[in-house]
Amino acid sequence: MINITIDGHGGSGKSTIARAIAEKLNFKVLNTGLIYRSIACRYLEEKLGEPTDDIVEKFINNIKIEVFFENDNQIVLIDGKNYCDIYRNEEISQLTSNLSKFQSLRQKVLIIERTFAEKYDCVMEGRSIGSVALPNADVKLFLTASVEVRAKRRLEQFKEKNIDISFKQVLKDLKERDYNDEHRPIAPLIISPDSIIVDSSCMTLQETIDYCVNLIKDKIN
Repeated sequence: MINITIDGHGGSGKSTIARAIAEKLNFKVLNTGLIYRSIACRYLEEKLGEPTDDIVEKFINNIKIEVFFENDNQIVLIDGKNYCDIYRNEEISQLTSNLSKFQSLRQKVLIIERTFAEKYDCVMEGRSIGSVALPNADVKLFLTASVEVRAKRRLEQFKEKNIDISFKQVLKDLKERDYNDEHRPIAPLIISPDSIIVDSSCMTLQETIDYCVNLIKDKIN
């Protein structure tokens, strides 16, 4: 199987670009962030309070996670419930970042990721895919942009969904998320030595997609 990883900061466009690349190459795509966020939704729903090692381990061992596709759309069910339509808000983003520090939770998701990669030619995106989940991937990309550019893009997404939030708040949340992702003790967001850095600060979405696809084709050919 051919495995392509895309890691990067929040708001860098990983999900959109991963889907576009997978479509052009006729690969499967796994959005690992959607799995983590769905887990965070369920955790919040359970009202378990501040996460600790014991609380998270008990929680993660008692839930059933299912990942499948409907018309190429990734669906994540937690104990049979679909959280994919409600997962994206800043409260869930911060909780996701907090929960992802715990080894028991990461280990359960890691099994899902590696099983998927063994079954399909795939594009897998997240924050530690190339460094931890699939360290032997055929192509590794690290997608980023300036935090101001990412905040503007994220704000546009919120506006499209009629979510009322200021640019200042989005920028603050992204900076906090970046810090948490880069400094967590387990599987932090890092640039693997064999990753190709793609800075899309001055590129349009389509330019970024085309650039990444050309990079990948050169590598796998």
